[in-house]
Amino acid sequence: MKKEENILITGGAGYIGSHVGKFLKKNHFNPIIIDNLSTGNKKLIKYGDFIKCDISNKRIITKVIKDYNIKSVIHFAAFIQVEESVKNPYKYYYNNSIKTINFIKTCIKNKIENFVFSSTAAVYGIPNEIPVNENTTLNPINPYGKSKMISEMFLKDISQTTENFRYVVLRYFNVAGADREGELGQIYKKPSHLITLALKTALGQYPMLKIFGTNYDTKDGTAIRDYIYIEDLADAHLKALKFLKQKRNSGIYNCGYGKGYSVKEIVNTVKRITGKDFKIVNSERRPGDPPILIADSEKIKKELGWKPKFDNIELIIDTAFKWEKKLMEEFK
Repeated sequence: MKKEENILITGGAGYIGSHVGKFLKKNHFNPIIIDNLSTGNKKLIKYGDFIKCDISNKRIITKVIKDYNIKSVIHFAAFIQVEESVKNPYKYYYNNSIKTINFIKTCIKNKIENFVFSSTAAVYGIPNEIPVNENTTLNPINPYGKSKMISEMFLKDISQTTENFRYVVLRYFNVAGADREGELGQIYKKPSHLITLALKTALGQYPMLKIFGTNYDTKDGTAIRDYIYIEDLADAHLKALKFLKQKRNSGIYNCGYGKGYSVKEIVNTVKRITGKDFKIVNSERRPGDPPILIADSEKIKKELGWKPKFDNIELIIDTAFKWEKKLMEEFK
């Protein structure tokens, strides 16, 4: 039987990283998790070995790469809240750009060959065309998006001057849902995802749900987003990893379904699935929020052979609902 290859996952105790770790394990890879647990949660580490460590710790990173004979890295470790990035840009540039660039440098020094980078649709800002493809001009309007763009640019430039180093950048649109087997989901001290906030409000954990902006130029005045199910996104990482190992090329790919739902549509779907009505408060737009973001994901389908299986907003919300109920039971 072929020995499982060790894959280093930074931020593997987070929402997306934990699901990708499980998906890799099910597909005969062995995840080696590095996380400083600043936003991650140990409860989500269910597959592979775990080393508590910040990506800036060159000594431990180097030791892990050597001890586990790592050749491939999936890098999630980042701060992700748009509103917070506007209020505290230093935090985002320091972690998502400076620390990430230094981490990539450490990886290259230790002969890492394949690097999958977790990026975001926020690099596009307010795009002139919808859906957004990978050639759309990058024009991020908040420090979060800018911090990710800087790391993308560094990856592109450094790969052109470094032999045997390739990367795939995956630009996520709105990732949502929870593991269908009920093992994994979102655990945040301060959740910011719309679906999670709506579900927690439906379950009585919050008194009301704020809708930020009701005067956008959209069908119902609220912002529109492309929601991708977490398991389809995990599969995109597996496809990216295999592509790097087989094709030995670099590339940038959008991850979304190519259609959008407004905030009001999501809220109404949550109310229907949970059977709960809850208070909505209309609020001002948040700085840094574009009105519409929908992905053109034809490139990842064509080049990496990615085939989404769960393009169903009801399924996405239902899995997240089951997870939130499970969390409530655990913390009773």
